[in-house]
Parts: sequence; C-alpha cells; structure tokens
Amino acid sequence: MNKMLNFSPQDLTAKEKKKFLIGSVIPRPIALVSTMSNSGIVNIAPFSYFNIVTYDPPMLSIAVQRVDGKSKDTARNIYENKEAVVQVVDTDNVEAANATSAPLRPDESELDVSSFTTVDSKAIQVPGLNETKVRFETELYDSMVIYNEDNIATTDVLLLKVKHYHIDETIYHNGYIDPLKLQAVSRLAGSDYAEIGKLFTVERPLK
Repeated sequence: MNKMLNFSPQDLTAKEKKKFLIGSVIPRPIALVSTMSNSGIVNIAPFSYFNIVTYDPPMLSIAVQRVDGKSKDTARNIYENKEAVVQVVDTDNVEAANATSAPLRPDESELDVSSFTTVDSKAIQVPGLNETKVRFETELYDSMVIYNEDNIATTDVLLLKVKHYHIDETIYHNGYIDPLKLQAVSRLAGSDYAEIGKLFTVERPLK
C-alpha cells in the first residue's frame, strides 16, 4: 500500500492548490477558442480546463479563470454574443496556440500575434481558424460563476452546445477520427505539453 500525504485546502496556498490539481489531473485536452467582441474584434485563446459534457445534445465545457474578479475576453464575448468556435490544439498549431495566450487589450486581436487565419463559420457569426483539424461551432447553453471562500468570483464555467462540426478529411475514416493523424496535444503542468503516446485497449466487462 502506498504511503499517502494528506492536505486540507485550508492549509494550502492558492499556488499549492493549483499545482496539485494541474500536476495530477493530466493529460488535459486543450480547447483553442475563438470569439468575437461587439465591435467585431476576433479573440483567440487556449484553455486546458476543457472537456465533453454530453453527446446528446453535443455539449462541451470550458472553465475560464478570472483575473482580479473580472471575466477574460473569451468569457465576456461569449456572454455578450452567445457564440464561440472551439478548436482542437495539435502538434501543427500548438506554437501558434501558445502565442495567443499573450496578454492583449480587449481591442487587440490575437490574429495579429499568431499565424492563424480565419474562415467563415456555417451556423454562427464567429469565424473559425484554418490551421486546425477539428472545429466545433457552438452556442452558449448555460453558464455558472464560481466563487472562492472570500466570495470573490474566480471562474466562468461555460457550457457550449455544438451547432456544426468541421473535421479534416485526412483524419476521418468510416465515421471515426484517427487519433494518430489528429496529433492532439495535451496540457501538463508548467510549460509542459504531451503528445499522443502508446495506445492500448482494455475491453469493458460484459454483463
């Protein structure tokens, strides 16, 4: 039996609580989210607090951490316009995706600091990004604001309903997406990322 260390959240700093979570909940998929402001500025940002909620209806979730209690551009744009395009970060676009995490003003676009180019969406107004192999056009389904023990808003949790799918034909075969051709990357802790490694199969038990 492993010897376990024990910690209470009350005994940890905010940094320690964050490091324990992002160091152990791995690997985390990365959503590259494009949104649009009321003035038409395209915002692009990566988020690794991201996952599937359900497939019926098709639903994704992203958690956007606030800064000093204020929503980031991505969350604010989604609240205002109810739309976003969620793209998958892969080995071909991870460097450009990282560039979009630069701290810009709301009136500046990450298109100016990265190599991404836009493509019109089919079902929503927000454009997608050409340099991605998977794009989900989404609309806001629901949201929740998370507060800490001091009653300060720290996170916007956004549930995004998929309205349209875009799948690169090179990764698609007979209804399935080839994970080795998609080459999705995942987030670890610090500045570390991971690629798809060894694949193995574990059959589910039969009734």
